[in-house]
Amino acid sequence: MRKSFAVITAFLALSLAGCGYNTFQRNDELIKSSWSEVLNQYQRRADLIPNLVNTVKGFAAQEKDVLLGVTDARARVGGIQATPELINDPEAFKKFQAAQGELSGALSRLLVVSENYPQLKSDANFRDLQAQLEGTENRITVARNRYIKAVQEYNVTVRSFPSNLTAMMFGYKTKPNFTVENEKEVSKPPRVDFAPAPAKR
Repeated sequence: MRKSFAVITAFLALSLAGCGYNTFQRNDELIKSSWSEVLNQYQRRADLIPNLVNTVKGFAAQEKDVLLGVTDARARVGGIQATPELINDPEAFKKFQAAQGELSGALSRLLVVSENYPQLKSDANFRDLQAQLEGTENRITVARNRYIKAVQEYNVTVRSFPSNLTAMMFGYKTKPNFTVENEKEVSKPPRVDFAPAPAKR
């Protein structure tokens, strides 16, 4: 009896390994860890924004629309619950991506406006925040790319034979990913120009 049980257990283990079950587990964990890093870097950016807005406001309070645009975009991002379940809900994922894209655009407009204020550009605090923001945007791009690759590998496993049979049996479905059409634009770090303004003649 024990021999039969051991044989059945071994057979099941080999069957699960051969049908992609273990691959699903490994890829799912990779997606979760990659997604956590994406959220970590987005949060890092969100934490920089209040100081950045306040610094710009000190030199360019009249740029109310731009400042409000950044603040509102940050609030919309904060209003989305970025739970682990979000990566299994295409609609929620799309909203999350759109909100982050809006925030990227608002930050780019803020940095463009700052070019018109030489005193702001020369402020040490503002320059430090710019450098931190640029570094964070680069880390966001790296984290997003890792997530994209992890999801692509997972989705290929879901669709490929014979692992697709395992996917159907255990209810594994393809996961949403960052869209290709605006990937380059959304992940592009805001331009940070430290060059001094040309001297007036």
